[in-house]
Amino acid sequence: MTDTQTPSTYASKAAVTRAPIHDLLATRWSSRAFSDEPVSPDAVLSLMEAARWSPSSNNEQPWRFILATRDDADAHAKLVQGINAGNQRWATKAWILMIGIARDHFDVDGQPANRFAQYDTGQAVQSIIVQATALGLNVRQMGGILPDRIRELYAVPDGYTIMAGIAIGYPGDSDSLASPMNEREHLPRTRRALSDLFFENSFGQVHPLTASDELP
Repeated sequence: MTDTQTPSTYASKAAVTRAPIHDLLATRWSSRAFSDEPVSPDAVLSLMEAARWSPSSNNEQPWRFILATRDDADAHAKLVQGINAGNQRWATKAWILMIGIARDHFDVDGQPANRFAQYDTGQAVQSIIVQATALGLNVRQMGGILPDRIRELYAVPDGYTIMAGIAIGYPGDSDSLASPMNEREHLPRTRRALSDLFFENSFGQVHPLTASDELP
């Protein structure tokens, strides 16, 4: 966060973990509250580079992004049309809006469908999130988008899957959000126990490192 944007709710959301993790992972939190502070073009370019250098199967790099910032009000308003009404209530304030898209097939002619495309697109988004967190930015992803409308607005061709929306900007005051979003911002962060997620020898057999798992 910048010196001028330090909302107390955002700062209090650092993850409580069983083992140490990097601060960029522990402090990342998906708030719906954004400030009006502009995000510089250099910072936007850094987010693009973070995605570009993400890992992918066969170095295919299947991710594509439609990106608009509030520097161009018309482009930003156009992308807002691809977001559902519920998310428009808060996402319109984000300085950066993006749509993540996955190319369904390998680039080489004759190659089969790329079953890793959506996985790798998710990795690119995670790279954006980590870089954004390092820059003091907040990122909120959205499943609530309008894929058919996006395909129409941007002439997205067949062979590409429209995945998700992404809102990015400096964190704002959660009290500015309408109810019930405001209340949700103040709820404690929770995660499943490690023993629910990591197995050994067979599916569902708890990994011994997590056998005495206690949620923080």
